[in-house]
Amino acid sequence: MLTSRIVELLGAQPVFIGDEANLKAEITYAFATDLMSDALAMILHSPETTLLLTGLCNPQVLRTADMLDLRTIVFVRGKNPMDICAELAGEMNLNLYSTSLTMFEACGVLYNAGMQGIER
Repeated sequence: MLTSRIVELLGAQPVFIGDEANLKAEITYAFATDLMSDALAMILHSPETTLLLTGLCNPQVLRTADMLDLRTIVFVRGKNPMDICAELAGEMNLNLYSTSLTMFEACGVLYNAGMQGIER
């Protein structure tokens, strides 16, 4: 599923666009967590085609995404990351979005649209 379609389905608003090309990137998997240690432990395959959904809004999220080679993060519950995150996102070429949906709702919308959970 294209990133642009995910953004549309979630009614997400851009927080920061680090790379316009990411809007046309194919995303195959989604992983939802507020624990970055879980992201590091679970996202082992195809991180470049994995979307991270989280309610955690601090630089640690971006650093985790960068370590995993993730390109897109969606913040749930209408959260917006700290101002410092925009600068980091620019350095890391990350795209950041925010949706008013809860994590449960966002996962349900993506699942119903055919998105897969991460491979284990």
